[in-house]
Amino acid sequence: MKSALTIAGSDSGGGAGIQADLKSFAAVGVHGTCVITCITAQNTRSVDSIFPLPLEEIQKQLRAVISDFEIGAAKTGMLYSAEIVRTVAKEIGRTKFPLVVDPVMVATVGAPLQQDGFREALVEHLLPHAMLVTPNRYEAERLAGVRVRDTNDAERAARIIRKLGPAAVLVKGGHLGTKLVDVFYDGRTMRHLFGYRHAKELHGAGCTLAASIAAYLAQGSRLHEAVESARNRVAAGFATSYRAGRGVAIISSHYRPDRYEIWSAVTETAPALARAVPVELAPEVGINLGYALPSATTPADVCALQGRIVRVGDRLEVAGPAAFGASKHIARIILTAMRFDPTLRCATNLKYWNQAERRLRSSGLVASSFDRANEPRGVSTMEWGTEQAIAKKGRIPDMIYDEGALGKEAMLRVLGKNPQDVLRKVRRIIRLLRP
Repeated sequence: MKSALTIAGSDSGGGAGIQADLKSFAAVGVHGTCVITCITAQNTRSVDSIFPLPLEEIQKQLRAVISDFEIGAAKTGMLYSAEIVRTVAKEIGRTKFPLVVDPVMVATVGAPLQQDGFREALVEHLLPHAMLVTPNRYEAERLAGVRVRDTNDAERAARIIRKLGPAAVLVKGGHLGTKLVDVFYDGRTMRHLFGYRHAKELHGAGCTLAASIAAYLAQGSRLHEAVESARNRVAAGFATSYRAGRGVAIISSHYRPDRYEIWSAVTETAPALARAVPVELAPEVGINLGYALPSATTPADVCALQGRIVRVGDRLEVAGPAAFGASKHIARIILTAMRFDPTLRCATNLKYWNQAERRLRSSGLVASSFDRANEPRGVSTMEWGTEQAIAKKGRIPDMIYDEGALGKEAMLRVLGKNPQDVLRKVRRIIRLLRP
């Protein structure tokens, strides 16, 4: 079992701080150790008090953990004072494991989580030990001393902060503009990491990101891999966030995708889909059904049918079991749609009858299309076609069709939130398309 360490404050509301960090560690699959710097009296509406622990107690916690556990990586959160920063930096300076610094300065509810001299101590003593620092817009402004209003400003800030000592910088884009773009800079490469922006402010998102990065580093991931994996976890945490108090909602930092649940949904729905579709609406290549994990980024994260649904005599049958990574074709449709709306995680395909658009309009579902004749060379048809259909409609449609090409069948793809949602839409479509 790999171990990770969090050095942060305690959140009595359980949504951020040490509590969120330990839940993130457990969800990734590492053992969590902790050093508590401050005890806060807070909830989802306010921070009522902050009690910093005596420096000698913080030091004793650090020495107790480091002397016994083989720490794979650590992260810092709320350090609060210059004195605590110096105490932590002195002990961390004697170690060799990677360190992720989340320069926490203000709580989600707006309360300050730092004292005078904090920024200077962070820059002088702790950042030089960091593999990565993860400031949000406001923290990046404080550290870099420049305004951060867009991604160009974020790039400038990342370069300045990198010169302060950390090996790499991730300026989070949660408070920048209408699109979510995180800026990553390691001194060699400047990367823009895109994501879906949820229209909500959540308690514990920054803690969950930094803790997840540390957990993946502890498991042996390279930095850019750990960052990508952690961003996917945070995206899934946003999608499954919940309200526990009367204030801001809480990110699901303990979220762990249930692959069995996804597999079961595909396995159980596939026979019903085979019964619902008449054989004349089955493509020659067969029908597939795909369902993605909430944090899906590759075809390996999408569960589909290995043998598809195929014609056997006068009926359709499921020809093979469900498995993750079974279909790149249906997976690319789903993954492309999820970039625009991560709740649309399921899709299937039917035979399209040319000139059937008028019938589809009366279904009450939104349809869009793409023309294979306009497809550029060297692109994935499903990614390109799905993007074209979404752009054409200005939203994600319920169904995307094309009229085929030489050697390519005319096809209708049905999108939905889950297999049951897709099956419901398919039944509505069948009543209109059945010849």
